[in-house]
Amino acid sequence: VALALILILVAVPALAQLRMHVIPFDSVTLTAQQVLLGETQGKSVTLAGELRLPRSGTDKVPVVILVHGINGLTPNHDEWARALNSWGIGVFILDHLSGRGIAPMSPGDLQLSGGARMVDVYRALSVLSKHPRIDPERIAVMGFSMGGLATLLSSQERFRTRYGPTDVQFAAYIALYASYPARLRDDVKVAARPIRLYHGTGDDWTTAAQCRALIEDLKKAGADVTMTEYSGATHGYDDPSFKVRLNFAGAFSVRNCSLAEGDGGQIINSQTGKPFAPSDPCIEKGVSLQYDEAATASTREAV
Repeated sequence: VALALILILVAVPALAQLRMHVIPFDSVTLTAQQVLLGETQGKSVTLAGELRLPRSGTDKVPVVILVHGINGLTPNHDEWARALNSWGIGVFILDHLSGRGIAPMSPGDLQLSGGARMVDVYRALSVLSKHPRIDPERIAVMGFSMGGLATLLSSQERFRTRYGPTDVQFAAYIALYASYPARLRDDVKVAARPIRLYHGTGDDWTTAAQCRALIEDLKKAGADVTMTEYSGATHGYDDPSFKVRLNFAGAFSVRNCSLAEGDGGQIINSQTGKPFAPSDPCIEKGVSLQYDEAATASTREAV
């Protein structure tokens, strides 16, 4: 009996390692300006993510890379991982912060550009595409808030050809309450793959309005893109930890800013014609978050 118990205790961790393990990968930290200029040289960093496969075995499975926002890994990522696994899909929960020694919602987190996160996403894709249990033709990326910005950037051909691997491409791009405050050059030239956005009309942090113009232009350019909006849903509507409405009075939002890419990789405030700065009067304070069960269920079904 003792021997049997020992064998069972040894076997359980071994099985767990087949289905869930941490994968490190190398990346580089770039500023937003460096990414817009197409630069590749920056501070090297080793990051990691948790791969959760839906089952043990030797067959290849599809995988979704989950890309968190500026508040780091939150309960909704685990909820999505459980849902995706239940559908037979693996997940790779990417951590942009720990390897960089950055705490969630800290100044370092706020300063980590969406472009840098996009580079991380592509570095993860390169590693995952070579994993023996992953189908390289069925790897999708799904981002939340700032992670949604990284997702949208990764769909753009300009960045894919510069920072992405040459032998593999994402199968789909999924963004929840994405941040997309600035229109970029050639941002309608995207991969010929599905792009799906989900947003709440009550989002006062990263508004749906900032994505609508992009979606309209993408459709005109022939992209396979849609954005589903949920009436009254706020930022983070799929996070069950916000079942009681939470108001962040001190959180900054660029919801009323009109920004665009200018010369030299700079982001320009279209209202002033000058480089965008944290002191610009268009920046406002105060955002709210609340879980919306109906919107979450609808998004799950759509995904």
